Amino acid sequence: MQEYSDELIFEELDYIETDLGAISLRRRSEPRLDGLIIYEVKLNDEFLMSSLFVEAEEQLSTLALKRLRMNGHHDQLDVVVGGLGLGYTALTALQDTAVARLRTIDVMQPVINWHRSGVLPVGDVLASESRSELIQGDFFAISTDAKQGFLDEHQVDAVLLDIDHSPSHWLNEHNKSFYSLDSLTAMSRKIKPNGVFALWSNDLPDIHFVEQLKQVFTDCEAHVVAFPNPYSGGESTNSVYVCTVGEQNATSIV
Repeated sequence: MQEYSDELIFEELDYIETDLGAISLRRRSEPRLDGLIIYEVKLNDEFLMSSLFVEAEEQLSTLALKRLRMNGHHDQLDVVVGGLGLGYTALTALQDTAVARLRTIDVMQPVINWHRSGVLPVGDVLASESRSELIQGDFFAISTDAKQGFLDEHQVDAVLLDIDHSPSHWLNEHNKSFYSLDSLTAMSRKIKPNGVFALWSNDLPDIHFVEQLKQVFTDCEAHVVAFPNPYSGGESTNSVYVCTVGEQNATSIV
């Protein structure tokens, strides 16, 4: 439910120095939108996420779960989300009753703490719901570690990734190596046959990246998600890549 205020509000709810820079959470009213309360996350001077624009993050889950059902995965689903942020991707997945286990991995402990304390618009549901687990860790390191699974030694049904701005615009240089054939292949081994890998991007679809995905996965699609932009009076767009894991994938990781 959206929140409004007749008063001008600007609050910095948290500010923490981390190894990756200063991350902050702020809550403010937007007079141009009738006092709508907006939550924003920044890393140093760079905006990471706003509660004003969440449609594509939600579609990351919606499109991935739709593909899973098309592929014959209907219940008791194990889903992993890379990147927590304000929580809209994970929350959309959790609202699907077919999801039995949801593990969200984020490198930033402060972000996890925001959810545990319930200060965000989604409340503390991702921290308190029994099917959901929040883990502090490096998603990219876990995804490519041959001796470590996302949940346990078994493969998961879907991996949903929303960390970097795009496959070619990273939050830090360390993430670059993940968007390679070797790393994508290593991660794919942790997903069940006919499972799904899906990725959010701030940019329009990258044709070269789609071709790279097709070397690892099958049935790869890049969806353009359009949503209203009240500041411009027009539309803005993000992208969601959705791929199926081939049937040749092994039934366990180690």
